[in-house]
Amino acid sequence: MGRSLILKIIMVLVLFGLGWLAISRISASKAKKPQYQIAQAEKGTLVTSVTASGQVSSTNSTSVSTQASGVVSKVFVKNDQVVKVGDKIAELDLDLDGKLRSTQAWSSYLSAKNSLDSAKSTMYTLDSSMWAANRTFVNDALARGLLVYDPTYIQENDNWLAAEAKYINQKNAVDQAQINVSSSWLSYQQSSPTIYAPISGTVTGLSLQEGTVLVAQSNSSGGATSQKIASIKTDAAIQLSVNLTEMDVVKIKVGDKATVTLDAFPDKTYTGKVISIDTIGSISSGVTNYPAIIGLDTEAPEILPNMSVSATIITKVVNDVVLVPSSAVRTTNGQSTVSIMKGSQVTPVSVEVGDSNDTQTAILSGINEGDVVVTSVVTSTSTNSSSTSSPFGGLGGNRNFGEGAVRRIGD
Repeated sequence: MGRSLILKIIMVLVLFGLGWLAISRISASKAKKPQYQIAQAEKGTLVTSVTASGQVSSTNSTSVSTQASGVVSKVFVKNDQVVKVGDKIAELDLDLDGKLRSTQAWSSYLSAKNSLDSAKSTMYTLDSSMWAANRTFVNDALARGLLVYDPTYIQENDNWLAAEAKYINQKNAVDQAQINVSSSWLSYQQSSPTIYAPISGTVTGLSLQEGTVLVAQSNSSGGATSQKIASIKTDAAIQLSVNLTEMDVVKIKVGDKATVTLDAFPDKTYTGKVISIDTIGSISSGVTNYPAIIGLDTEAPEILPNMSVSATIITKVVNDVVLVPSSAVRTTNGQSTVSIMKGSQVTPVSVEVGDSNDTQTAILSGINEGDVVVTSVVTSTSTNSSSTSSPFGGLGGNRNFGEGAVRRIGD
């Protein structure tokens, strides 16, 4: 009885072992069957673009500055007020240092005016001499019909031409003296007790009030430097400056459309276009950048100078083209192929590719809309199918197999 029971137990163990071995082999066989991640070729629009980052430029504003020092006695404007060039912004009671600088600047201005008046006086004298020499030449040499090689003709003609040259030279000297006067006046304005608006626009960033003390500012050589007290902003459209790499700058042209986002406004997207490209570029730390200026399509007063921006510049738009995920395309020795799945059969097909972006590639010939393409092989260690996220999301998913579908041969 004991022996019979032992034999039965041995037979059960053998049968169990054989069953386990058979199941393991079948499972291993199924596990070795390849699984494929698939997507469907669809017609659509391919958009190629480049990305760049930069800052909002300050081309629509300028600083209101002064070299004067002292106590603010009067403020004529306030923030958000519209002013015209030359309008008074504020007035100061100058301290001793401020009075010294202002007096020196005023003295330089008066000296420039005197030089201008002196240059004009000399010019008028030379103008008179020129016409006197001309009259002598006309009334004598020409009136007597002297020949051009006659000594009297030559002398009187040369006197006239010399007088004319002196007058022209002095006229240029007057123009230079006038520039010096303008420069001296602007320098005086920088150190005068009255601060003026340098351009027309809207006042921003003004923090002056009566009683504010402005301390004299000097550079390393002891010369006066200007200190900013406010800004004036114009109505010019906001411009953005972004840096392009040497690989991307050759893809961009003036007029290309762009979308822009700012860290300050993460929920907003602005549109614009490229209005200029600096093709000379600059090198910093061994990296070459080519600045491009983007102008926004609409006014955006909330955007402030020097804010960080990210731009996507659209370089090309191709409509009504067959699109597949870029991961479906294999290129070897210049020949591109795409694997097509029909039923349980996977067949590589030669294709002609067009443009591509980060996720999609246009297929010009070789496959058709609706073909199921293999994007990758999915390895599996179980008999159950596994699913992954689809890299084909940009094409609107897959109607036949679902987004990110996976098929195993033999299922």
